[in-house]
Amino acid sequence: MTVKSFDIVIVGAGPAGGHCARILAKSGHQVLLAEQNDNFNKNDFSSAATPLETISKFDLPESVIGSFWHKLTIETSKVSQTWESPESLGVVLNFAKFRAFLASEVERFGGEVWLGYRYTGHSQSKGETTVEFKQLSDGQLIKVRTKVLVDATGFARAIMYEKENDKPDFLSGTGIEYLIELEPEIYNKYSSDLILFVGDKWMPKGYSWIFPMEQNRLKVGAARIFLEQKKLRHLPPLKKYIDLLIDEYLNSKNYKILDKHGSMLKYSRGLNDIYCKDNIIAIGDSVSTVNFLGGEGIRHGMDGAQIAGKYIQRYLEGKISDFRDYEMEMHRKFERKWNISERLAVRKYIDDVNDELTDKIISYLKYMNTEDVMEILFYYKFEKISRGLGGYLQRKIKELINKFNW
Repeated sequence: MTVKSFDIVIVGAGPAGGHCARILAKSGHQVLLAEQNDNFNKNDFSSAATPLETISKFDLPESVIGSFWHKLTIETSKVSQTWESPESLGVVLNFAKFRAFLASEVERFGGEVWLGYRYTGHSQSKGETTVEFKQLSDGQLIKVRTKVLVDATGFARAIMYEKENDKPDFLSGTGIEYLIELEPEIYNKYSSDLILFVGDKWMPKGYSWIFPMEQNRLKVGAARIFLEQKKLRHLPPLKKYIDLLIDEYLNSKNYKILDKHGSMLKYSRGLNDIYCKDNIIAIGDSVSTVNFLGGEGIRHGMDGAQIAGKYIQRYLEGKISDFRDYEMEMHRKFERKWNISERLAVRKYIDDVNDELTDKIISYLKYMNTEDVMEILFYYKFEKISRGLGGYLQRKIKELINKFNW
């Protein structure tokens, strides 16, 4: 049987894999994008909230948007604070439609998309890599050849690491999300509000959320951050905190659960993933492009995919012989802000006692304008927190004056 040959084989059709395949196919390369699920509704696991610029930056159509939002609310155990704008601040993507769009773009530019093909291994000989897939519909094994192999398998890191023990130390998270349909009057109340919940009441050692989607639909989810898997056995299930949001916060009595999905997050502490090896390159969550503090990963994975695409093209053109410069550029882009986010995440989700850090941060942020809060939460410009100190200190001084009746 003839073995098909490609310039690039990308395993994993998430945001990073799909966007990387789209870029390279558009550039005229022979691309195969392979995905183990046979349709994109089967792993619709991303909450998919992102700033508005994501749509224009990555040339995404309005058809992949679930909703626009112009309000941002943070709920703690004790405090509720909302920032809003007359204009849209961001969108919540329909994750299945978004991934399907990227795949359709790959095909439009001449690439191939294989759904329902699970990666089972690869081998190298005479300067070429042979990749093996198992077709899930009938169990048939299929082999292809490629000049470049891309690991876009997310937290599994299925290609870059042959053994589990070879992987670096991870900070881990697990999350579950419901897509619910509920009463129109409740939906209308939250239809343009991105709501994040932090604090022990809503989700101890993690965070939860309510995000708007299409008409009368909301995404309601919860995620827990942990260092050791064994400690999870003694904690309440995530379902408890999703039910709390629906029953107590939304106060919905007649909601319908349309879908349940969940996933894992594995973030390499200090960004110590393997980025490349021979003609293999890793992208997206396989190299921890997700921001561990807020769990946002889509646009960061796509940013990384664009960087990878640039180096893959140079490699295929014979201008470079390896991908070491790719790793260096990725570290320049992500390392500083990601390391700060990692330390804050550990302090907030793992070390914070009685929400002391949470309440302090919200006390700072409440005096800041919407633009600055967006810059901090979505662009990780943590230096802007100092701008909130003025209002915070003024409040503390007033409290002191009142206390002593000065």
